[in-house]
Amino acid sequence: MAIVGLAGATGDVEVARLSPDGETATVLGPLAEFWRDPRAHLASPARGRQVSVRSAEVVPPVLPDARVICIGLNYLRHLAEGSYSGEALPEHPTLFARWSRSLTVGGAAVPVPANEAGLDWEGEVVAWVGERLVDATPDEALAAVVGYSTFNDLTARRAQKLTSQWILGKNADRSGPLGPMVPADEVGDLRDGLRVRTRVNGEVVQDASTDDMVYHVGDTLALVSGTLTLEPGDLLATGTPSGVGYARTPPWLLQPGDEVEVEVERLGVLRTPIVGNDHRTAGKPTRRAAPA
Repeated sequence: MAIVGLAGATGDVEVARLSPDGETATVLGPLAEFWRDPRAHLASPARGRQVSVRSAEVVPPVLPDARVICIGLNYLRHLAEGSYSGEALPEHPTLFARWSRSLTVGGAAVPVPANEAGLDWEGEVVAWVGERLVDATPDEALAAVVGYSTFNDLTARRAQKLTSQWILGKNADRSGPLGPMVPADEVGDLRDGLRVRTRVNGEVVQDASTDDMVYHVGDTLALVSGTLTLEPGDLLATGTPSGVGYARTPPWLLQPGDEVEVEVERLGVLRTPIVGNDHRTAGKPTRRAAPA
C-alpha cells in the first residue's frame, strides 16, 4: 500500500491510496481528517472515488503545520567524509528543520538556485508520526510511527556552509522530494536493515543499509518529544549515508538536465529531474507520484 496527497482545484488536499501500478488512486478522505486517525484510515477498505494519477495534481500528504525534523550526520561513513572528517561522534543527533513548503513529490522538477554551483543529493528514509508524543520512551516513539517514505534531502551546499546553521541550504525551492508513504507494518524496523541506493543518471553514488544508522528512529523521536510535542503528521528525515557529491574529488553536484533516483527497499524509487534556476518562476510545476 502506498499513500499520496491529491490537490483539488480549490487547493484542498485529500489523501489517497495508490493502485499497485501507480496509475490510479482511491481517495481515503480529507487531509486533516486522515491525520486525526491515520491507522483507522489505513485499515479501512478503500471505498472512495477513483482518480487517474496522470490527470491529478499529486502532492505530499503533509499537513500545513507539520514539523519536518531532520537528522544530520547519521551514518558513520557520512560523518567521516568531507569537512566532518576527524570529528568525534556526537552524543546526541544533530537536528535541523525543513519547512513543509520545501517538500514535493517524485517527478517534480527541482531548480538549482542561481548562486549555487549545483545541488547535492542525499538519499534517505522519512518516518511519519501517527500519534501524539510527549516525553515518550524510545519504544513508545517507535510504535507511534505510522509509515515510511523514500526521501531526497537535496542540499544547496554553498548556502548551507555560510553559517553553522543549515536552514537556508536545506530549504531551497522544491528541494525535498518525498515518495509515497508506505505503512510501517509493511516496512518493518529500520534497524533490521533496508537497502538505500542513490543513482545519478543511472550511476550508483550511494549504497548503504539503514542498520548503519547511529541514531535510530525511536531514540530520536523520544529525544525530540522531551522538548516539543510531536503530533500526527509530523515527519522525521533519518539522514543520509556516505557518497554525497560535495565530498568527492573533484566535487560532483547535480546540474540542469540530470536525473537523480533514490531507491529504498520496500519503499520504492523516487525520481527527480534537475532544472535551471529560471524554472523557479516559470509557473507551477507538474507533480507526479512514483509508484512505491
